[in-house]
Amino acid sequence: MWICLNNAFLSIIEPVKGGDKLRVRARRKGDIEAVFPGAKVERTPGRDYLYRAELPREQVVAAIASQVAGISYPNFKDSVKNKPLHDAYARFWGIMANLQELRPYSTTKRRGQGAFL
Repeated sequence: MWICLNNAFLSIIEPVKGGDKLRVRARRKGDIEAVFPGAKVERTPGRDYLYRAELPREQVVAAIASQVAGISYPNFKDSVKNKPLHDAYARFWGIMANLQELRPYSTTKRRGQGAFL
């Protein structure tokens, strides 16, 4: 699962099927600690994500639920203060907008999704 927060980008997986731990991964230094203070984060060169931590599933669930409960902005991208992270999310927004049947802010269908208006 990818989690896009206004101060961190995380990837969360279950490294052992049915296990009680989840692996939280990040591309940027400090992202894991921003959400999980005190986590033992390993730097893993040569892997797909440079940073990772194994955490109890319950801790991950509680931290992500707390992030959702604390939402206090009307626009996610505008809440991201770190420019490189904001710009990455803006690109991601554009890529994901291509999955939408209608163009954002439009009534015009995209090519390849039925009649193009």
